[in-house]
This record gives sequence, C-alpha cells and structure tokens, in this order.
Amino acid sequence: MSEYQPIPTSNLAGKTGAEVGLLSCDICETLCCTKDEAATHCPVCGASLHLRHKDSLAKSLAYLVAAAILYIPANLLPVMHTDTIFGAQDDTIMSGVLVLLDTGSWPLALLVFFASIVVPLLKLFSISLLLLTSWQKSSWNPLQRTQLFRVIEAVGRWSMLDVYVVTVLVALVQFQSLASVHPGGGALAFGAVVVLTMLSAQSFDSRLIWVTKKNSHE
Repeated sequence: MSEYQPIPTSNLAGKTGAEVGLLSCDICETLCCTKDEAATHCPVCGASLHLRHKDSLAKSLAYLVAAAILYIPANLLPVMHTDTIFGAQDDTIMSGVLVLLDTGSWPLALLVFFASIVVPLLKLFSISLLLLTSWQKSSWNPLQRTQLFRVIEAVGRWSMLDVYVVTVLVALVQFQSLASVHPGGGALAFGAVVVLTMLSAQSFDSRLIWVTKKNSHE
C-alpha cells in the first residue's frame, strides 16, 4: 500500500487534485493523498484508487449509443398488451399518456410523460454533453457540469416508472378471469434504455470534467 501523508495547502490555487497528488475514492469518496500516480488503495474502505478510469469515455459512449438506438423502439412499440371481453388493445407510452388525459387523470399523465419520455431524453442529451466537453477537454463551467452529472446519477432509476406500472398491472390483472395484461416489446426496450443510460453514467469518470487543455499534460 502506498504511503499517505498530508500535503502543504499553500500555493494550490488553480491546481487540480491530480497535480498535487490527491485521489478520491469512488466507493466512500474519501480524499486520499499519494506520492505518485500509481494505483493504490483507499485507507478507509480498501478500494482500489486510480488517477483516471481506463477507457472511460469510450465505454460510456458505447452504452449511450446503444441507449439512443433503443429509445426509438421503446417509444414506438407497445409497452402493454391487454386482452378483455371487449377485444385486444396495444398501448405505447404516448398512447397511455393520452388515455390518462382522456380519463381526467392529468397529474398522473404528466408524471408518466415526464418520467418516461422527457427524463430519458434529457439524460441522453446531458450525457452526450458531458462526453463531448470532456473529450474536448473544455474548461466551460466544470462545477455546473459536475452538478449535472450528480443529478443524472440521482434520477436514473426513476425513469423506470412505466416498467413498474406494467409489472404491477400484470401481477394484479392476471388474477381476473375477464382480462389479462402482458408486457410488450416496448417495455423491454424501455427498460434496456434506462439500464444502459445508468451504465453510461456509471462508466463516465466525472474527474475528466476538470481536465482541461491547460492541465492535460497530467
């Protein structure tokens, strides 16, 4: 294990943590000090520390592209197939929102529209922005971009609202003799979009946000 020791706090203005030998733990977020840039271990939780995650941008981009491709069938294919005594019906995410509006349930319709359509689209755009600016080593608003990344991590799982609704309906309605509900291909594609965007955010090394052209020699 590398030796940890305090560093002087003078003359640190404008310097990154990597420049002064500071590494943050991805698990417990402990700020660690090391003499060199070699991988070491966190003195608190024992997790491996790395100055930068290898191929972070490439892995994150691969997950993002896959999510963007699946976002199309997730919205075009039915997420739910319903069989009743009155006939069969297929519902996409948008048609479900329209049905909720027609029945007067506009708060729930807005919730489904925001969580299932707006949030995934904003996540795709936001991650794309982070990847592009990090690849260009841009110095544009690094603090705000870091805050954006934290928001993406926080809201990731809440995009699964439609999948949760379909799962609950399938579990409840299947016990009725007059109707049955089955998940459609859109639900599978939508669930894959949510998982892939979460993996894309998880693969992205947020420390790259603070690497600009001025200090890229690190």
